[in-house]
Amino acid sequence: MAAKIGMMDSAYFVGRGEILAWINSTLQLNLSKVEEAASGAVQCQLMDAVHPGVVPMHKVNFDAKNEYEMIQNYKVLQEVFNRLKITKHIEVSKLVKGRPLDNLEFMQWMKRYCDSINGGIINNYNPMERRDACKGGKEANKRTAPTHASKSASAAPKAQASHSTRKNDAHSANASHKTAKPATNAGGQAYDEQITELKLLVDSLEKERDFYFAKLRDIEILCQSPEIEHLPIVGVIQKILYATDDSPSIMAEAQAVLMQPQNQQQPLSPILETSEEKPKQETQKRKNISTIEVDMAASSTLSPRQRLSDISDVHYCGSPLTNC
Repeated sequence: MAAKIGMMDSAYFVGRGEILAWINSTLQLNLSKVEEAASGAVQCQLMDAVHPGVVPMHKVNFDAKNEYEMIQNYKVLQEVFNRLKITKHIEVSKLVKGRPLDNLEFMQWMKRYCDSINGGIINNYNPMERRDACKGGKEANKRTAPTHASKSASAAPKAQASHSTRKNDAHSANASHKTAKPATNAGGQAYDEQITELKLLVDSLEKERDFYFAKLRDIEILCQSPEIEHLPIVGVIQKILYATDDSPSIMAEAQAVLMQPQNQQQPLSPILETSEEKPKQETQKRKNISTIEVDMAASSTLSPRQRLSDISDVHYCGSPLTNC
């Protein structure tokens, strides 16, 4: 079932408030922020709630504050995943940082998985008793208990005040003060929600920024390759990358380069022309030298008969009896 939970699943559209209400009601905690579950202990107990006896709760640390302590909790969670053959990847390095977006996504997945087990119904599970076996579990239970006690203590004076017959200015002032305080708390909670939503928005924008920056960096490195850096289109791309304003002339120049014929020859620079003339001159010299060598070889390879005929001609012409 865990493998079927994709990124576009409806589980990833569950709000932060619903996730917190689900955690607090299931485990009897009083978390106010999703990132408070970054230690991994809450995730371990959620798996213990849906799979009783699978999680070694004595290895879970609810008092983990350092990263190495949190990593130990996630190791326990990973062992549980391996035992249950759950292929979900746990990004421990991101979760232990306490970033709201990463922890929210993982808790959304946890809720979707727990709801898929027995329809999300958890019977005969005592979360506070199970936390007693954990390191720091008793302290976590103590932090939870005063909250419920304060709620019951605040409910008792309200019931007595409703049945009281004496009404004076002091009582009315106290009543107005009590009614104003929840309004202030509600306003503070609303501000906290807005701050959390803004943090989530900033995190998502930072991820998107880093993604596109990496793409632009790859393009820049590719344009600096010696094989293609002399191409006109590469120069235009670099101008677009390094442009400081949205100038329309840059795009017009890019389109003009694309419209040029692909087989158009580029003009050679004077340096290239000079370098090409030198081989031509050297080739001509080699041809002249080879011609002279051929002539000398031809004269040296005459037959003996031809050489005698030449000698006889000289002798006859040099005789006093004959006239040349």
